[in-house]
Amino acid sequence: MVAVKFLYNKAKEELDKAGISDPAFNSMCLIEKVFNVNKAQLMAENITADDKKGAEFLTLLGRRLSGEPLQYILGEWEFYGYIFKVGKGVLIPRDDTEVLLRLSLDFLKDKQNARVLDLCSGSGALAVAIAKETDAEVYALEKSAEALPYLCENININKANIEVVAGDVFYCADEFMDKSFDLIISNPPYIITDEIDTLQKEISFEPKTALDGGADGLKFYRGIIKDYTSKLKSGGMIAFEIGEGQFEAVKTLMENAGVKNIDYKLDLGGIQRVVYGTVD
Repeated sequence: MVAVKFLYNKAKEELDKAGISDPAFNSMCLIEKVFNVNKAQLMAENITADDKKGAEFLTLLGRRLSGEPLQYILGEWEFYGYIFKVGKGVLIPRDDTEVLLRLSLDFLKDKQNARVLDLCSGSGALAVAIAKETDAEVYALEKSAEALPYLCENININKANIEVVAGDVFYCADEFMDKSFDLIISNPPYIITDEIDTLQKEISFEPKTALDGGADGLKFYRGIIKDYTSKLKSGGMIAFEIGEGQFEAVKTLMENAGVKNIDYKLDLGGIQRVVYGTVD
């Protein structure tokens, strides 16, 4: 038998030595997953577990110490109050993406029977949240054979009404009618190819295809703006999550495609995180 509190403290110490941010939070998440014990119980009770459970915990701890994202180890993550299954092959939902979600919800709040297209949908975080929070008709486009099962599972577990389209964003525009959507959104790959290997270790576990935005990080913005702007109804909005320093470049692409009223939204760090505009 092993004391669960001992394992918690051991994990916290090792994670701290490894330079992993917020070791206490990481350690507690692993404790909850393996032993189904919350922090209040852990602190108040002398809980013990058999050696098999102890070994299971140490295995998960080893994965986290190797740099594997906590979200992949847990197998799920929360976004905007909804639970999303995640794992190898799908991008982890991040708090920054709530900036795009909140903009979308605000745009849709007074619209009846709106139609929304989420491009490069991944786990479905944006599509699911919009489908749950509004009465919009939502379509989610995703190419990756690894990400698609997560997208479909997350739609099912959240009981969201979403039409999934399996296909490549660069070749699927003709599947959608012109002037048929009120809102088109995307959190596309936007990292410059040569910068991917310089990012923190955890990101190396995520699919490169969900990160790689080409030589200048703008590959997907170019394609989407060129091929999908015509799919918007008059007064419709197109909006993207963007990387730091990309606003002006994406704004220019949008202007050249006839998008008007272009503006941005900041994330909590004061970075221009979303660019958006409307069409006549």
